[in-house]
Amino acid sequence: MSKKIGIAVVGCGIISPWHIKSILLNKDAALVAVCDNNELKAREVAIKYGVDWYTDYRKLLKREDLDAVCLSSPSSLHAEQTVLAAKAGIHVLTEKPIAVTLKDADKMINACKKAKVKLGVIFQRRTDPKCIAIKRALENNELGKLVLGDVYIKYYRGQDYYDSAGWRGTWKFDGGGCLMNPGIHLVDLMLWFMGPVDTIFGYAKHILRKIEVDDTAIAVVKFKNGAMGVIEGATSIYPPNVPHRFEIHGEKGTIMWEGEDIVRWDIKDRNGSIKSKLSEIKKINSFSIISKSDVGMEGHRRQIFDFVDAIKNDRDPMVTGEEARKSIELVLSLYKSNKTHKLVKM
Repeated sequence: MSKKIGIAVVGCGIISPWHIKSILLNKDAALVAVCDNNELKAREVAIKYGVDWYTDYRKLLKREDLDAVCLSSPSSLHAEQTVLAAKAGIHVLTEKPIAVTLKDADKMINACKKAKVKLGVIFQRRTDPKCIAIKRALENNELGKLVLGDVYIKYYRGQDYYDSAGWRGTWKFDGGGCLMNPGIHLVDLMLWFMGPVDTIFGYAKHILRKIEVDDTAIAVVKFKNGAMGVIEGATSIYPPNVPHRFEIHGEKGTIMWEGEDIVRWDIKDRNGSIKSKLSEIKKINSFSIISKSDVGMEGHRRQIFDFVDAIKNDRDPMVTGEEARKSIELVLSLYKSNKTHKLVKM
């Protein structure tokens, strides 16, 4: 019987149960410990799952049975925690965003390369069967030459949300606002579908919330494939149930996603007529969701299973550090454009 991959979950906040339960479901993995600088949190979670707990991350990394860590800690801690893990020969799967600066993201990528350990980043929307169907359609040139790729991420976060933790809404610890934290998933999908961005021009500011970072942002982008697009992001939108959406338009068709479902998939058939594939696409089951704004644990399970397999078979994980870097580069370029009032070349 082959050895199980020993994994510890670092950060015992609201997302940690998805990491923990996913590890426990994997026959090739074992949850060996949890870690949090809040002793009460760490102990409570450890007792619940019958594992060891730590408040000292460096001590955790000395465990002989530890092969990998899942980081569900604040974004600003990812870089230091990843570098320390890499130096200890430990693989890293971290929550999004990969880091809050490109310098930190590069430190993580380089440290893991040097130590020859895996670095993966959670972008669970890429595991949704319907998102995979869109990706394959674009790879197969189903829409022809792409024209527009737009994403609209209009969320609500009240002042109480930002006041609930000292790091929320700060440049140092959160790294940015509506697009850097909740909106980064859709930014990642836009890049995954449309390809790299050539230039960006945008505005970002806090209009309603008393925070350092933006609660509202907008940008126009030009992709390297010649297509253009719009990004609208916010945590200032009321009421709280406005669904996010993205739209992809090409010379031969259109795909539109709203909330957690595809609402339009029209393509030009061989006769030049419009053919709707919506009924066909509706048969593809998305994984279960907890709420309309939340893709639930299944995406985490799929990525964690993929990460364990990547370790066992010595391959790249589903979303590498290099891939995850692209989304924060785009958001940071928007901030640069906002600050300089100039078009930014990526």
